[in-house]
Amino acid sequence: MKKSIIILFAIVCPFIVRAQGESELYPPEVFRVIVTIFTVGLFMWFVLAIMKRLMENKLKHKIVDKGVPDSVVASVLKTNPKENLNSNMKWFAILSGLGVALTAIHYTLPLGIHSLAIMAFCIAGSFLGYFFFLKHSDSKPE
Repeated sequence: MKKSIIILFAIVCPFIVRAQGESELYPPEVFRVIVTIFTVGLFMWFVLAIMKRLMENKLKHKIVDKGVPDSVVASVLKTNPKENLNSNMKWFAILSGLGVALTAIHYTLPLGIHSLAIMAFCIAGSFLGYFFFLKHSDSKPE
């Protein structure tokens, strides 16, 4: 336990103690690169999600055309509408946390390490809200 505290302190200490005057910790180009990488990653995720849906649809049509027994079709094609609801709520939580973070960052300019902290805490809060949503929705009797 002591080692982990010392390592954490050694990592955090250089960010807290600086002998220089007030300067930007990260130049704006770093944030532009991060936003570009995030945008490309989001676009790639979207393309992969569309391809997955198309392939699942193609598989479903082939299974139906081949005349596979009903028990096998039911096990392969079973969909749980609750999963779709949970997925939608997860993305709502993530995007609303991101919106809150970007709004807070806008009002606390200039950009710096505190911007990343705001982003991390807001997204973590949105995941915590999603966790409580799942916990609450699973405990309800149907």
